[in-house]
Amino acid sequence: MDAQSPVPVPPPGCPAHNSGGRVPLHGPEFAADPQAYYDYMRHYGPTAPVELAPGVEATLVTDYAAALQLLQDSGSFRKDARRWRHLGEGKIPPDSPVAPVLAYRPNCMFSDGAEHLRLRQAVTDSMARVDSRKLSQSTEQVSNYLIDQFGSRGSADLLGDYAKQLPLFVFNELFGCPADIGDRVVFGITGMFDGVNAEKAVEVLFGAVGELVALKRAKPGDDVTTWLMQHQAALTDEEMVHQLALLLVAGNEPLRNLIGNTLHRLLTHDAYANQGGLIDEAIDDTLWENPPMQNLAPHYPAADVEFAGQKLQAGDLVLVSFAAANTGPALTAARQAGSNRAHLAWSAGPHACPSKDPARQITVTAIENLLNQLPDVELAVPEDSLTWRPGPFNRALATLPARFTPVRPVRRPAAAAATPASAPPPGPQTGAAGRKPERSGMWSQFLTWLTR
Repeated sequence: MDAQSPVPVPPPGCPAHNSGGRVPLHGPEFAADPQAYYDYMRHYGPTAPVELAPGVEATLVTDYAAALQLLQDSGSFRKDARRWRHLGEGKIPPDSPVAPVLAYRPNCMFSDGAEHLRLRQAVTDSMARVDSRKLSQSTEQVSNYLIDQFGSRGSADLLGDYAKQLPLFVFNELFGCPADIGDRVVFGITGMFDGVNAEKAVEVLFGAVGELVALKRAKPGDDVTTWLMQHQAALTDEEMVHQLALLLVAGNEPLRNLIGNTLHRLLTHDAYANQGGLIDEAIDDTLWENPPMQNLAPHYPAADVEFAGQKLQAGDLVLVSFAAANTGPALTAARQAGSNRAHLAWSAGPHACPSKDPARQITVTAIENLLNQLPDVELAVPEDSLTWRPGPFNRALATLPARFTPVRPVRRPAAAAATPASAPPPGPQTGAAGRKPERSGMWSQFLTWLTR
């Protein structure tokens, strides 16, 4: 570059100049200010060499047009993670923290061609049957329950006490989880994302989902699990387990981050208080500037190829930076022109998020109900004291402490207290394995509150 276009200096704490030019997407420095890293990476061009975790190299697409090209080109790039060259060559540490996210599983996220179409259509058609009115009612019920748990205190961590739990409960209801199975789904997903005995958490989750499939084979219900099972794609039990686990895991983490990041934006930007439709506006701005999944969509070239001026080998790991693509200079004009939903936060192409409409509806209902019940809620700590969770994929705060005027528990109308489809009938119950369910789990407590 000439004197007018000097190579930018790496952000503070970025050891890119000491790691073969690869920019690290891990550690507290990246978590604290990822946009500084994206700004720096743009000097490489549409793609940049990155390190996802120690010893895990990848190419990150940071340009919007290049990202869209990659996401829509299912001929040159594949999703099957068994193609990952470095993994096959034994170059990925077995205990790498990013391996569980990228490792192959037989679901629609990691499939290609006809197999992807079959699995994806089953998921899309089943999610399309979700009744939006019932979804709003279910989300409001869960919201009321969670606010009941902390409302009288006058303070809460809006992530741990609210945004983290709400999607789990709503998805349990959507999938028709009875008490025992739902408790273990909550335990499994929470453990996976919190990193607390993650291997055991995965085992518990898949065991619970397997029992749910067996239960719905025997006793179908009016829920996503049953609709997926009855789809003309004729999924096997193994395929059912993996599609449900994908929906539960891939649906919960981005949704909790979207709720949390939008609440953070509302509590730290006074401008929304003076606008109509502030929640929708805040959600859109969050999806543009602070998307819940900032870097993901792993792809692998089917053959050696030149892409966006970069030579790639077959099986190289290529990811899309939704956050960098959304905030690149090329998008500024389009956004200012009113294209407020042209962002890539939901991905694009054949593997775009199949649940973006329900996810947005859940987010709107959850935030609207919280603000209606806690109208004076405010951040309880200085904004600059908040910390963001490290890692290359998610964009999420560690905590979001808030304070508000204490409120009394919500008085629910009698109709709302009717036994939901997922609640157990009166009398002793046993799980699918013949044991009595744990009644102290989070999902069981919600069902008890709902039917008291």
